[in-house]
Amino acid sequence: MSDVIALRALVKDYPSGLGPVRILHGIDLDIDSGEFVAIMGPSGSGKSTLMNILGCLDTPTGGGFELARQTVTALDTNALADLRNRYIGFVFQGFNLLARSSLLDNVALPLIYAGVPLAERNRRAAEMLAKVGLGNRVDALPSQISGGQQQRVAIARALVNTPALILADEPTGNLDTQTSIEIMDLFTRLNREEGITLVLVTHEPDIAAHARRLVRLVDGHKAYDGPVAAGLAQAANAHVLLGGNA
Repeated sequence: MSDVIALRALVKDYPSGLGPVRILHGIDLDIDSGEFVAIMGPSGSGKSTLMNILGCLDTPTGGGFELARQTVTALDTNALADLRNRYIGFVFQGFNLLARSSLLDNVALPLIYAGVPLAERNRRAAEMLAKVGLGNRVDALPSQISGGQQQRVAIARALVNTPALILADEPTGNLDTQTSIEIMDLFTRLNREEGITLVLVTHEPDIAAHARRLVRLVDGHKAYDGPVAAGLAQAANAHVLLGGNA
């Protein structure tokens, strides 16, 4: 059994006027501690739905889901919130920083929900900001730093609770090319040097290329799961065969 994520025949339906619409079709997926996995797929492939389920923000219609060896499908809303706070760190495309709070307070926010005392919160937040190269900007506001630096703050916030899993949803979507490379280099370093488990959703092949494993979804089915280079080549071939609509 996987150390971090184990999905078994996972399905997700959404209601519609004509009855349930199936978005995910029997997904099997194991992700072990220390892996760096990119999830790709065309629009409507189900990758965002899968990411929401992995983050305990949505619940599957059927199948099995274990996170950190806990059966997620058996948990109620409060238990899911507690699981998110203890085991998952989120990095979003839009940074989601508190505009009127210092970088230190932004990073420390998850520790408040975890009941960590103030002095310890500040120590750990400052340590994480230093780890992402912003140790000298702890008192700055988000508006006083660049977009790339804001994403570094978001990464520090995701790491501060030492989660079992980091989920990054299009984390470079609002960044220029050079800054995107810097953020992906940071993710790669954190994965290799710190052993942090990363799952990244992206539609960009050059971003997925930084991962060590690729999962590709097509129409809610897992179409590929394996080495990144081979998966990107398969996706490119499908794109050509389908006239650029894959």
